[in-house]
Amino acid sequence: MDLNRVATFVRVVETGSFTAAAAALHLPTSSVSRSVARLEADLGVILLERTTRKVSLTDAGRAYFERARDAVLGLDQASALAIDAAREPQGIVRLAVPPDFGLHLAALIAEFVRRYPRIHVDVTFTSRGAELVGGEVDVAIALGRLADSALIVRKLGATAHRLYAAPAYLDARGRPRIVADLAGHDAVLYRGVDGGTTWELVGPDGRHEVAVRGPVSGDQLQFILDAMTAGLGIGLVPLFCAASARASGALEPVLPEHGAVGAVQSLVHPSRHLPRRVTLLREFLSEHLGRACTKHAAAEQAAAAATAPKKSRRAPVTG
Repeated sequence: MDLNRVATFVRVVETGSFTAAAAALHLPTSSVSRSVARLEADLGVILLERTTRKVSLTDAGRAYFERARDAVLGLDQASALAIDAAREPQGIVRLAVPPDFGLHLAALIAEFVRRYPRIHVDVTFTSRGAELVGGEVDVAIALGRLADSALIVRKLGATAHRLYAAPAYLDARGRPRIVADLAGHDAVLYRGVDGGTTWELVGPDGRHEVAVRGPVSGDQLQFILDAMTAGLGIGLVPLFCAASARASGALEPVLPEHGAVGAVQSLVHPSRHLPRRVTLLREFLSEHLGRACTKHAAAEQAAAAATAPKKSRRAPVTG
């Protein structure tokens, strides 16, 4: 079976005429007509009814077209992927991330584009990233539970939240010793309600809930971090957000053995075959973000183990 004849037949049906197909394929109309006729001879069936004005599918032609179209599309995709794999990765990859994810994403993207200088990464900040995959974007990072769909969802881990404050604030107001002390401090609130919220914390001594209030709140993590470093109070933020501020000394941990588990991070992409440039970014982000989640989880366990009360051992009774 000559696959070129099959592809020509599919193009005739899609364009609606031999002339239009010939123009699309950059071939003489007579060559297109002859190719379809030879395909019919190979199959031993008539695929198209021809008139002076149009062509229409026979019953056999319709059944053949429905299968042949998918096969030709698959071959086109396979060819594109093979060509893509054989050359240096290049082109645009459109990535959607949550609005606050830019706080630690830039360094990762910088490393990726240094590795693949001909790939351009176009980042869209949106909370609707999973909804845009397959249309406006190629891959998305999503937080939280996702609705069922045909998309591929790769779970990376969960964000870990910790308490931080500026040293100047803690010097002036004192350092909390137990979770209940937080109620007497100013809090910088991420998405607070009417100036307050309830923090649900987990530590070596179990779960705690504490109602906190503060002078400012906001729905953007960079603002929350800036308010914390300005000395406006204690904040509960993801570890990755506070990493650089903690390293520079602008923030210090508060009750480091206590924290909260945030939303699950997932990488979302279509189920179809992806261009190599998209696959490269997907695997790069999966490796680095997954490793970060694992590292944070291990740090949490180590902190909890280090601060957990030691069980006393009763001395053996001697007679």
